[in-house]
Amino acid sequence: MSTAIDNVLDLFENAEEHSLEEQLGLLAEITQSFALSLDINETLQNALEKFLQYLHAEADSIFLLENDGTELVCRGCAGPVDITGLRLPSDKGIVGKTVTSKSCQMVKDVSKDANFSQNVDEDTGFITRSILCAPLMVNEECIGALELINKRSGDGLFEERDQHLLMSLAAAAALAIHNARMADQLVVQQRMQKELELAREIQESLLPDEQGNDFPVFGINVPAREVSGDFFDFFQRDDGLIYFNLADVSGKGMNAALLMAKTTSLLRYAAKRISDAGEHLARVNDEICETVSHGMFITIVSGFIDLERRVIEFANAGHQPPLYHHDGKFEEIDATAPPIGIISGAEFPVSTLPLDEGSLYLFTDGITEAPVENNEQLEVSGLIKLIEASYDVEGSERLAGIVEKIYVPDVSQHDDITIMLIECKTQ
Repeated sequence: MSTAIDNVLDLFENAEEHSLEEQLGLLAEITQSFALSLDINETLQNALEKFLQYLHAEADSIFLLENDGTELVCRGCAGPVDITGLRLPSDKGIVGKTVTSKSCQMVKDVSKDANFSQNVDEDTGFITRSILCAPLMVNEECIGALELINKRSGDGLFEERDQHLLMSLAAAAALAIHNARMADQLVVQQRMQKELELAREIQESLLPDEQGNDFPVFGINVPAREVSGDFFDFFQRDDGLIYFNLADVSGKGMNAALLMAKTTSLLRYAAKRISDAGEHLARVNDEICETVSHGMFITIVSGFIDLERRVIEFANAGHQPPLYHHDGKFEEIDATAPPIGIISGAEFPVSTLPLDEGSLYLFTDGITEAPVENNEQLEVSGLIKLIEASYDVEGSERLAGIVEKIYVPDVSQHDDITIMLIECKTQ
């Protein structure tokens, strides 16, 4: 690397012996090394130090566009004054004109240029006489500008040849900065992907294990993304009561997944100590209301199965009406309370259904809004047809068959798909 730099400096010292094309060719070879660095700060510093040598300037700096292109921020400089961190409006000064016009600006006497702002000189004590500024272009997009100040050789003024050299250097610097940014983004994306995979593993661990066809509760969850805002749970307490819930957290992504994890843990903990479905949801609701943010909430059906009394007792907090299939008919049981996480102190009325006389289906809108033929939504009527077509099949296989009809692997999924069946057929 040092040998190549020496060759470049030799070219400048003997400029008359070499053509401009030869100089630019060697410069391009050297500046190619800028793109090899994935550390953007190292890239900028290396570039700036070399630019001072190449063009015999007294100072130089690199400004990058930030805050949606409204500001130019100095991200590196070399010379007698450190202006790193300096912020300028993106349309002000020589640098601003360079960025907005996407063209090189050469000002031989700044005192005669109306675009020149004296604020920096007044603040630092530095005296600017001449400026050469080139835009940093990537795929026809300007990301900032490279600025040279006060040429040290000759008459102290920048020349046409300097402008061509600076444009070449600016192109190499822009490429290096772009590569470094892309590398940073890739690292962030890979880290986020690993975090999402871990979050999904945690979510899956929170879902209950299948208990077999002798158990009265079955459930399936198919997330639309790496993490799901839907969840369900069921378990049998030591006293024989079976707790169950199926819920949908508002929103998508990690926020919904985190609220899902918190809520399902609170529900399970409270269900081990409280036997009344309404009181159970009221306690969890008050806890969620204390800490929920961003206007998020949870729609949920939650309750208990009493095998001795042969009844299902549950409360519906703003969720899709469950389908109760009995005597050959389907009945929708509407919500009787608002979603949890909205109103502290809310009450949750309890509905009671006989266990032996039918089947109760709980589901999220990922089921009823799933696209089917002609891209129309399944809706409740379509779900009823799927249930009727498979009623003689055992519970877990029946749910799997329903999901199979509406879920197509490797095709973009509109929403999480979650469904639960509560059924205890008389032997």
